[in-house]
Amino acid sequence: MVRYRVFNERLEKLRLNNLSRTIRDRASSQGPVIRMDDRDLINFASNDYLGLANHPDVKDSARESLDTFGFGGGASRLLGGGTALHRNLEEKIARFKGTETALVLGSGYSANAGIIPALAGEGDLLLSDERNHASIVDGCRLSRAETLVYRHRDMTRLEELISSSPLSAGHRYVIVTDTVFSMDGDIAPLYILCEICLKHGALLYLDDAHGTGVLGGGKGALAHFDILPEPWIIQMGTFSKALGSYGAFVAGSSEVVDWITNTSRSLIFSTTLPSCVAAASSKAIELAESTPQLLERLWDNRNLAFALLKGKGYDTGESETPIIPLKMNSIEDALHLSQRLYEEGIYVPAIRPPTVKEPRLRITVTAAHAKEHIRTLVETLEEIQG
Repeated sequence: MVRYRVFNERLEKLRLNNLSRTIRDRASSQGPVIRMDDRDLINFASNDYLGLANHPDVKDSARESLDTFGFGGGASRLLGGGTALHRNLEEKIARFKGTETALVLGSGYSANAGIIPALAGEGDLLLSDERNHASIVDGCRLSRAETLVYRHRDMTRLEELISSSPLSAGHRYVIVTDTVFSMDGDIAPLYILCEICLKHGALLYLDDAHGTGVLGGGKGALAHFDILPEPWIIQMGTFSKALGSYGAFVAGSSEVVDWITNTSRSLIFSTTLPSCVAAASSKAIELAESTPQLLERLWDNRNLAFALLKGKGYDTGESETPIIPLKMNSIEDALHLSQRLYEEGIYVPAIRPPTVKEPRLRITVTAAHAKEHIRTLVETLEEIQG
């Protein structure tokens, strides 16, 4: 009983500090309007940027695969859990990203937790942006390499850290960064990062989860900057955001991907994704490539939302993407505004520590939103705070 009381005390401390979280489940499919708690809500909390999660072609591909391959993978990929659909998806991702090869993984979190320790070990040095996703932070912790954290997008500080940290022969530097930072919506300075990597012979590991399908005509952050996918650049991305499915991938040189296949514990010791998920992801890539109007609509909606919010004087930080934060003065302010929006039929969750240092509302705009959804959000914000 003593052990349980310890958790009760800790939970009560979270509640007192307005840091307790609860799970809210939808009673509808993903989309710009969702049903939750017996109410219809305009949804600004989804990473389904292109609106593909409920696309009929994606759903049909998943259904059709079930007749041939069933559902569960049954084993890890290396034990024969994969199918021709997994291989087909990897070939599509490699073409999409312009790399020699690619490898499908279970999720963005498990990808980072398994790949980063495979790339850097004892005697190596990881350099990580301070606002990198928690999965990157945990991947660095799981690695036996030393990790140095540099100030957010501060390339001068990164250069200082790497220049003052000589390595012994046979060891490497690995710079690790999100391409699009998930709570701020800004973009990593990839040009300068590449220059630093070339100067010091470092590997560059990119988490392109929020860039894939969004930047560079949909192909991601490297394409956004017109940077070729060099052998020393490793790209991780997910199918669970703009591609509306589930799972992750790593794309790069055959040598690096083969090494990850043989050493990433989260790949080796996890059952493979169901074949129907691979089928859905494969169809989503086809749609992202063949339907450029989806991306155009996404950016039209993003630009409208950003202009309206900035025009009303909201602090949107340094957002450059469909992720638009509304910075708040306190946790209480963020929770209050989120709740008031909810009462008015708009779902925008409050983001609090430890996820971020500065509390905020995180607005995500998608191609599936109507212009009226966006105007309703801004008008409702004004009414609440007027």
